[in-house]
Amino acid sequence: MQLSQLIKRMDPLFVSLIIGGYFVLLMAISWFTSKNSTAHSFYDGNRQSPWFLVAFGMVGASLSGVTFISVPGEVGNSNFYYFQMVLGYLVGYAIIAQILLPLYYKHNIISIYTYLDQRLGFWSYKSGAFFFLLSRVIGASFRLFLVASVLQLAIFDSYKLPFWVAVVSAVLLIWLYTFRGGIKTIVWTDTLQTTFMLVSVLVSIYFIKEDLNWSWSTLTSHVYNDSKSTIFNWDWQHNRNFFKQFFSGAFIAVVMTGLDQDMMQKNLTCRNLKESQKNIYWMSLSLIPVNLLFMVLGVLLYQFVEIKDILIPPGTDNLFPYLAIEHFSSIAGIAFLLGITAAAYSSADSALTALTTSFCIDFLNFKPDNFESKKQTKLMVHIGFSVLLIGVILFFKAINDQSVINSIFSVAGYTYGPLLGLFSFGIFTRRIVRDQWVPLICIIAPIFCYLLSKHSSEWLNGYQFGFELLMINGAFTFLGLWLYSKKSR
Repeated sequence: MQLSQLIKRMDPLFVSLIIGGYFVLLMAISWFTSKNSTAHSFYDGNRQSPWFLVAFGMVGASLSGVTFISVPGEVGNSNFYYFQMVLGYLVGYAIIAQILLPLYYKHNIISIYTYLDQRLGFWSYKSGAFFFLLSRVIGASFRLFLVASVLQLAIFDSYKLPFWVAVVSAVLLIWLYTFRGGIKTIVWTDTLQTTFMLVSVLVSIYFIKEDLNWSWSTLTSHVYNDSKSTIFNWDWQHNRNFFKQFFSGAFIAVVMTGLDQDMMQKNLTCRNLKESQKNIYWMSLSLIPVNLLFMVLGVLLYQFVEIKDILIPPGTDNLFPYLAIEHFSSIAGIAFLLGITAAAYSSADSALTALTTSFCIDFLNFKPDNFESKKQTKLMVHIGFSVLLIGVILFFKAINDQSVINSIFSVAGYTYGPLLGLFSFGIFTRRIVRDQWVPLICIIAPIFCYLLSKHSSEWLNGYQFGFELLMINGAFTFLGLWLYSKKSR
C-alpha cells in the first residue's frame, strides 16, 4: 500500500488538528524569537545563538523527509552500509571546523560565497552563488512537494480543494514564521523539528518492542545478530564499498554543510569561532547515534513484518509509513505524521531564508551597514523566492512523473561539485584564475561527470560510481580552474 493510500485512510479532521497544532507551535516560536529582532537578525541571528541549540537543530536539518522515510527501508537492500558514509562525515566536519570556519570568521562573512569574490574574482563569486541558488531552489521545492502532497491527501482532498491551495499553504506557513526573524527563528524551530523526528523513531521502536513482547536486551540481541546489521562492505566494484562510502561521506559533509549557505548560516550565528567549532564537533558526533537509530529501526521493521507475517509493500520507501500508520498504535501514526512533516520543513524553511540571504548579499550587494535601509527590498526578495518555490512545485505536479522529478532532484546534486572545486582551488592554491572562464568550467565539469557516471561500467571494467561522483565532479572543476589560471606574482 502506497503512502498516499495510507494517508487517505486517516481522519482528515484529526490530521488537520495535529498538523495545525504543530504549526501553532512554530508560529509561537517565531513570535517569541522575533520580538526583539533587528535587521541583522534575519541574516546572522545577531551572532547570539547558543552553540548547543544550533548543534541539536542541525542534526534534524541534516536529515530530510527523504532520509526520514528512506534510510529505515533501505536497510533491506544495503544493510548498514550507509553507516560507512556517516563515519566519513566525522572527517568532513573536522575539515569544516578547522579550515572553513576559521576562514569565514576571519573575513566576518555572512554569505560564504563572498570569499570567492575576495580570492578568485567576480565571475567565480557569481558562479558559486548561482549554483547554490539553483541547487537549493530545486532541493527545497522537491521536499516541499512531498509535504504539499501529504497535506493534499491528508486534509485538502477531503474538502475538495485543489493542489495549488496545499502548495500555497505549505509555503505561506514557512514565509509567515521566517519573514521577520529569519535565521534567528530557524535556529529555534529546527530544535523543535529535530525533536519530533527523533520522537517518531523512538516511539516506533518502543511500539515494536512492546508488540513483540521483547525486553530491551532481547531487542538489542535481535538487531545485533541480524544479517542486515552488517556495516562494512569491502567489494571494490560495489557502489557501497567502504572506501567509496567513507571518503564520499567526508566530501559530502564538506560540500553539503561547509560550502552550503543554508547550513553554514546557522553555524555563523554562534557567538564566536570557538563556539561554532564546538557546535560542529558535537553535531557530527550526535549524527552517529541518530543515524544508527534510523538503521536499527529499519532492521526492526523487517523483523516485525517477518514475525507478524505481514506482506511488505512494494518499494522500500513505503515500509516505514505503511507500518507506522497501518499496524502501529495511533500514537505511532501521529508521531510518524509529525516526524515526516518536521523532516521536510526543517530543510525547506532554512532553505528559503538562505536563498533570500544569498540573493540579497551576492546579487543585490547588501552590506551589514545598510541592512536596515534595505528591509523592504529583503522582504520583496523573500516573497519572490516563496513565489518561485510555489511555481517549481506546481511544475513538478504538472510533470506528474516521479522518475522525472527524481532525476531533476539528482541533477541538483551535480551542482555541488563546482562549489567543491572553487573553494578547494581558492584555499589550497595561490594561483590566479582567468575569472571570465569560470562559469563555463562550472557548467562543463558536471556534464563530464554525468557522462562518466552513465558509461562507467563499460569504460571502467564494471566499476559503478556511488556518492564518490561528487569528488570527481570537484576534481574536474579544480582541473579546469588550474588549466585556466596562472601563478601569482
